Amino acid sequence: MAWESVIGLEVHLQLATVSKIFSGAPTTFGAAPNTQACAVDLAMPGMLPVLNAEAVRCAVKFGLGIGAQIGHRSVFDRKNYFYPDLPKGYQISQFEAPIVGRGEFEIALEDGSTRSIGITRAHLEEDAGKSLHEDYHGCSGIDLNRAGTPLLEIVTDPDIRNAQEAVAYLKALHSLVTYLGISDGDMSQGSMRCDINISLRPAGTDTLGTRAEIKNVNSFRFVEKAIACEIERQSDILEDGGEVVQETRLYDAERDETRSMRSKEVANDYRYFPEPDLLPVVIDDDYIEAVRASLPELPVEKRHRFAAQYGLSTYDAGVLSDSRELADYFEAVAAACGDAKMAANWVQVELLGQLNRSELGIADSPVSAADLGGLIARILDNSISGKIAKQVFEHMWQGQGSADEIIEAQGLKQVSDSGALEAMVDQVIADNGAQVEQYLAADEGKRKKLIGFFVGQVMKVSKGQANPKMVNELLAKKLT
Repeated sequence: MAWESVIGLEVHLQLATVSKIFSGAPTTFGAAPNTQACAVDLAMPGMLPVLNAEAVRCAVKFGLGIGAQIGHRSVFDRKNYFYPDLPKGYQISQFEAPIVGRGEFEIALEDGSTRSIGITRAHLEEDAGKSLHEDYHGCSGIDLNRAGTPLLEIVTDPDIRNAQEAVAYLKALHSLVTYLGISDGDMSQGSMRCDINISLRPAGTDTLGTRAEIKNVNSFRFVEKAIACEIERQSDILEDGGEVVQETRLYDAERDETRSMRSKEVANDYRYFPEPDLLPVVIDDDYIEAVRASLPELPVEKRHRFAAQYGLSTYDAGVLSDSRELADYFEAVAAACGDAKMAANWVQVELLGQLNRSELGIADSPVSAADLGGLIARILDNSISGKIAKQVFEHMWQGQGSADEIIEAQGLKQVSDSGALEAMVDQVIADNGAQVEQYLAADEGKRKKLIGFFVGQVMKVSKGQANPKMVNELLAKKLT
């Protein structure tokens, strides 16, 4: 039987606040265990939570970024469960009245098409601590530095149909939250963690199957692999006539498999009730509009503008608008050289290629946007060829100066003097009589291939500095 996967994602996003959601303790990553947990985080008797206003602002920014309903009145609840890294015995979260309601989120797929993923809700909550097992023998350690860190949990509708769409959604979400400045989205540091809800149903039907939840997947690649593993596991069970059990599972990257963790809890198991130590959060239209006015141009808007304004393909516009820093860099290059399409090509191929090989981000590029634009300008005014430009770029990457300085210092300026080029062409024709006869005897189609030999010889004589376009024109004229 053909099966269709039905996938929903729950993303826990750490918000970029200086302090925790209900205390003044810092949220800096990488501190020594238990050095960033205050009396509130440790659940000492009599300690009361105080809501971080910046966390509310971040949540509203996200809601506006996806065109969602913003809750004018949201309520915090206690989610009750016991775990060693949860000192209070409950987590302060939101249940019945979240701060962000329904919304829609557009994602771009690899084939250039787009899809809209429904957002069920996004709510604020505090993170738990972390259990440490590796460095202890026969026991576990508890680090409460993360306890109380502000999270925004973003829940999708079951609109995702395969692993590729799931990864595209997560990448688009990462792009949005970094544009908004509400999170760094660093999955390696736990700033963005994903729970995957997945079930199978017979293709062409609307009935939902029993779902399993895969907890805390922390990279795009692992999300793709975990989904593939779980689809295979569930399809094998169903094909054998069995039933999928509703449960929580973990993805084991070393074994490339999912394994059972515990039976899946439902809302009643958590005994949600309103948090008595926090008042409802009430915001008005003036507050929402003030936050809206602070929003930057969002990734989807920028992608559409790049395609329309610069004539870029959907793919190129998507790559260049993926991060705010890269988009700004590209536009600065395009402004400096005056040719957006060539700027797009150089940024994507040469610049991003070097950044990836050097394991650097765009902010750490040793070649500024103005300098790269200056290099492209030298190609456009025929000062250098595209081939020489790549050599110049390598020197620029090594910090040897601007394009003009390197071209001047190394004598790389392209030869575009018609008299000098004509002399080189005459010399090549005179030195290669046999090839000239072969060219003259060939038909039109074969001549286009044979002329490449003569171009190569002229470039050799000129040490690669002859203007290729002028060389082709002179050869075609003289050989004919």
